[in-house]
Order: sequence, then C-alpha cells, then structure tokens
Amino acid sequence: MEMSRERFEELVGEALDEVPEELLGLMSNVVILVEDDPPPGENLLGLYEGHALTDRGWDYSGVLPDRILIYRNPILRICDTDDDVVEEVAVTVVHEIAHHFGIDDDRLHALGWG
Repeated sequence: MEMSRERFEELVGEALDEVPEELLGLMSNVVILVEDDPPPGENLLGLYEGHALTDRGWDYSGVLPDRILIYRNPILRICDTDDDVVEEVAVTVVHEIAHHFGIDDDRLHALGWG
C-alpha cells in the first residue's frame, strides 16, 4: 500500500478527532508522533514510551513528555486499501492511548483493541 506521509499524518489526526473529548482532556504530558519505521528488529505498529497515568505518583515532575509513536510503513505493509489504513490507524492510536492510561496488552486484546 502506498500513501504519502502527509496523508498518513492526516489519518492520525482524524483518529484523534474520534477520541472522546473527555478522554483527551485527561491525557497529560504526552505527544503523538508519526515515524516511518520502528527501531531495528522491532515489529510494531505503534509504541507508547513513558509513565502511564496509573504509575505516576507524587514524585512525578520535571520529566519529558511521554511519546506515542505511530509507525507508518508497518501499517501500510499490512493494509490493502485506504479504508484498511484508516481502520488500522484508528485501532493503533486507541491502543497506544490506552497504554497511556495504564491498560496493558492483554486487556486491550480482550476488549478487541489488540
């Protein structure tokens, strides 16, 4: 599947627009970025790096923002159509946001967001 980086970034933005405002309002100290590829040897569509909200205590301060990374090329490789990309981007964005809220992979898979 071929898609420009600009269009892919638009889809990430559209996926974020679908997240309820109440939920986005609870996100704290996190940025969402698009990268072309995950680190070498990793087979990922997205990655959450940071301290989940559930792990932050009284001593959480002065830290760089958490990062949600959405990887363009791996998503494009598993998709056949534009609609597939839209769906996979949405699932990946929700999946990584859930990690920010402390929800682990097992729970996400059980909820259908694996």
